Amino acid sequence: MPVNSNKPRQWKADIARSVDMYNSWFMRFAPVAFRETRVKTTRDVEAALISTSYLTDITPTIFRNSPDILPTLRMSTCPPLAVDRLIGLAGISPSMVKRMENEKKLPVRMTGADIDRELVKIGAIIEKMADPDIFVWRGTKKIPSDAEIHRAATIVADRLCGAVANPIIRNAQEKRQLAAVKAWLEAHGYSQIPAGNGIRFDAMQPGTFSFRMNVPVKLENGVQSVNIPVDAVIMPKGAKAKQLPILFEAKSAGDFTNTNKRRKEEAVKMNQLRKAYGKKVQFNLFLCGYFDSGYLGYEAAEGIDWVWEHRIDDLALFGI
Repeated sequence: MPVNSNKPRQWKADIARSVDMYNSWFMRFAPVAFRETRVKTTRDVEAALISTSYLTDITPTIFRNSPDILPTLRMSTCPPLAVDRLIGLAGISPSMVKRMENEKKLPVRMTGADIDRELVKIGAIIEKMADPDIFVWRGTKKIPSDAEIHRAATIVADRLCGAVANPIIRNAQEKRQLAAVKAWLEAHGYSQIPAGNGIRFDAMQPGTFSFRMNVPVKLENGVQSVNIPVDAVIMPKGAKAKQLPILFEAKSAGDFTNTNKRRKEEAVKMNQLRKAYGKKVQFNLFLCGYFDSGYLGYEAAEGIDWVWEHRIDDLALFGI
């Protein structure tokens, strides 16, 4: 029996309360989450400056030791360089740059000599376009002071964090949501399964739960298997033999536009889970923030139910 997906008359009131809850959290904690990330990023940028002789000697060895340094270097130029702009200016392999950006690794199908040639080109562009207003020591022979290094690193860190502000906030909100689920479950007599113990989701004991657990499904070809990561997997205390646990995806959003862009993601997961485990599989959402009637109606039509964080006690209505 659905809990919230079949009650459209109460959606409007729930949406308003959810938006208020998200905004309250954002005003109190989002600046803290962003600031903490910026402090860590500043330390990483300082280390990058030291390893590149304060942005005056960017060699292939630097990239080989730390492929993840590339975003920092892109944000060190004037103007900051987008990935595609760097590729165009340096005349380098798009696949190599995108692998460095996304996977923090160098290519495995290129020869060492070819990789070094590409890395030299990247280094040359970064050195040529390094922002002189940030790296004030460039063009002089003096070693920058600690204050100058820290000031430059802070500016670059701001640029890096600004480019990924939404993921920073979303990750902080997800941690808070899962902490709320954990507190509720433990208060109702559930025990968390320690991470890394190797227990499959369909072998969990009644009265247990786990976070960020992989659920295997088959792709369209029926042969290849992939893992779907699920935020919260809960085996009810009254579960019968061979009963599947209840699955929840923690979702938060700071505006209505992005939720409607992302609403198909959950529907795809639901379809994959049904094909693998039948129509009895329960895949639900744990919502906080900007989720309008269009989003809710779409998910309800796909057979997906939800719990609002401001009414977390609705978890009990799922038989938990």
